[in-house]
Amino acid sequence: MHIVILGCGRVGTLLAHRLDELGHSVAVVDQDPTAFRSLGPEFGGQTVTGVGFDRETLESAGIARAQAFAAVSSGDNSNILAARVARETYGVEQVVARIYDPRRAEIYQRLGIPTVATVAWSTGQIMRRLLPLGALDEYRDPTGTIALAEVALGRPWLGKRAVALEEASGARLAFITRYGEPLLPSPDTVLQEGDLVHALLRDEARERIERIFEHGSLEA
Repeated sequence: MHIVILGCGRVGTLLAHRLDELGHSVAVVDQDPTAFRSLGPEFGGQTVTGVGFDRETLESAGIARAQAFAAVSSGDNSNILAARVARETYGVEQVVARIYDPRRAEIYQRLGIPTVATVAWSTGQIMRRLLPLGALDEYRDPTGTIALAEVALGRPWLGKRAVALEEASGARLAFITRYGEPLLPSPDTVLQEGDLVHALLRDEARERIERIFEHGSLEA
């Protein structure tokens, strides 16, 4: 597939290299032509100098035939404008924008433009290490009502079946990270110390689910 990336900073460079290595057609857009030096001679994609939300620039990058677009420049406004142009003008189906302001990211997420709130994500990751209990959102649907969250697991659940945790909490276990590897839980999966549980939950039930994950349940 053809993918256009706005921004050739550290994230854009890493993303471009990984997609290029996977065999995708990649075009990277940046206002600063010197930014492309970070791609190195091994990068086999295209580079385009220009403003990321300018139609002529995007068309030079092949936006009309792109199946995906990632806006990861250093500017929130540029990222969201470019994402909207890609989605609304050129009909690109897979669009994501990096937004530093978590409040704006939430607004655009609700408008149907997937966003990655860099500051909120980094803060959440740090807080998870400092205060490991509770739920840390990893994805939220555009309406904001359902989240995929990493939910801290309390000691009462160790040695219990994952299906018992689902039944007691009402949350849906999407997957478990065990020893750094993803695991799809089966009816026989037993929860172990160190497991990171990723669950689908509704916002109105979050507090109850967090309590059950932490303290256990008589039904477990």
